[in-house]
Amino acid sequence: MSLTNLNLSHFSDPATRTLHYTWFAFFLTFVVWFNAAPLKPLITETFNLSNDQWKAILTLNVALTIPARIVIGILVDKFGPRVVYAILLLLTGVLCQLFAWAQNYQQLALARFLLGFAGSGFVIGIRLVGEWFPPRTVGLAQGIYGGWGNFGSAAAAWTLPTLAITLFGGENGWRYAIAFTGVLAFLYGLLFYLKIRDTPEGATYFRPSKSGGLEVSNKRDFWFYIIMNVPMYIILAILAWKLSPSGVGLLGHIETYGMYGILMLLFVYQFSQIVRVNWNILRGHHPAAHDQYKFRQVAILDWAYFVTFGSELAVVSMLPAFFMETFTDMSVTSAGLFGGLYALMNLIARPSGGLISDRLGRRRTLSFTILGLAIGYLLMSQVNAEWPLLLTVLTVMVCSFFVQAGEGAVFAVVPLVKRRMTGQIAGMAGAYGNVGALTFLTVYTFVDASTFFMIIGSSALVVYLIVQWLEEPSGHMTEILPDGRMAFIKVS
Repeated sequence: MSLTNLNLSHFSDPATRTLHYTWFAFFLTFVVWFNAAPLKPLITETFNLSNDQWKAILTLNVALTIPARIVIGILVDKFGPRVVYAILLLLTGVLCQLFAWAQNYQQLALARFLLGFAGSGFVIGIRLVGEWFPPRTVGLAQGIYGGWGNFGSAAAAWTLPTLAITLFGGENGWRYAIAFTGVLAFLYGLLFYLKIRDTPEGATYFRPSKSGGLEVSNKRDFWFYIIMNVPMYIILAILAWKLSPSGVGLLGHIETYGMYGILMLLFVYQFSQIVRVNWNILRGHHPAAHDQYKFRQVAILDWAYFVTFGSELAVVSMLPAFFMETFTDMSVTSAGLFGGLYALMNLIARPSGGLISDRLGRRRTLSFTILGLAIGYLLMSQVNAEWPLLLTVLTVMVCSFFVQAGEGAVFAVVPLVKRRMTGQIAGMAGAYGNVGALTFLTVYTFVDASTFFMIIGSSALVVYLIVQWLEEPSGHMTEILPDGRMAFIKVS
């Protein structure tokens, strides 16, 4: 399919049809994942939550997604996206009901923590779309997938308050609205399983020879890979501390130390799996030169997604409340509408980031977008009640454009690193997005909104420098066919 033929109206084309089914699956996972934020006043009133308890809910919402994206990346490379996405949607629908009908804060917090698993669906579609579109259009296709899928958070912000207050009404209106999103996800999981293929007819679905961790090319990359896993465990340990008696008190001392112990065991287990997958490398047996890749590429994409998607998750979670706190006469519905504008830009920005990356180059596009979002957040840090509402909204939308174009630029590169490990690479980059979200949301619990935006902007400037080390993908990547023959996949 040529670039000019990548048209959303061509539903009869198998690749475009697959793209439609896939972005809508992602869209539904985001609706469910962010269905609580626009209903904050109704939920906090029902459970009489403090501001700290609500912030803990927001943080829990993105916590499980860190390990979930790693696990889902392994599963999708091994079993294929069709089965994995269908199961995730079914599971998401069930977990959504647990949150909708929670009877106390502990149940509410646990259900929100488990719903973080919904955020891992993004990883599945990256592999699926990468299988159906060639390198010359994969950036745009991934941008459409990510942009329309991420729009689910805006759709939730715009529709759920109206559903809860106007359609369902009453003190349980928010419960029915959230339960409704879970039913949609469950039913679509069944449809997705029936309608989707993992690859175009006749194409090979390349699977890693071993599962449990990324295959690397040398010892230096092995230790680099280990080090890049450490921040994920650090931020989860900080989360456990935030939920301890020293924080919001959701966990007791025993449970908190238990969480620390579980994280240590998980790290040891993951380390053992990475050693197992790369045992030949540690023994000095490197893959053939044509089958090698630089893990540095993966690490740079991880940090880029840390500051792009990580900041989006954090800001989407707090933006409706930010509008209400800055403009004190604003209603819940209006705050949800204006907050949703941030995610609305996904429809334009993320495909634009992918398209520009296809046309102008991967590193150049990523550098430009990250510098733009840094400036955008620094401007947002200056917003106050004296600003005109229109100027505030425009500033938010311009910043959002660069954030989401940057996300599109990141995942225009991911499928071009190593085909058989695309799910795992996407999972790690996606996990770093959640590390960013948890990092920024943790910062948000200690500072005001102005300082919060300032810190994100400053972090983006550091990542801008890191991105300069990204190498432009070129030539071919090599994979091994089931019969042992080599396949050369063009990446430029």
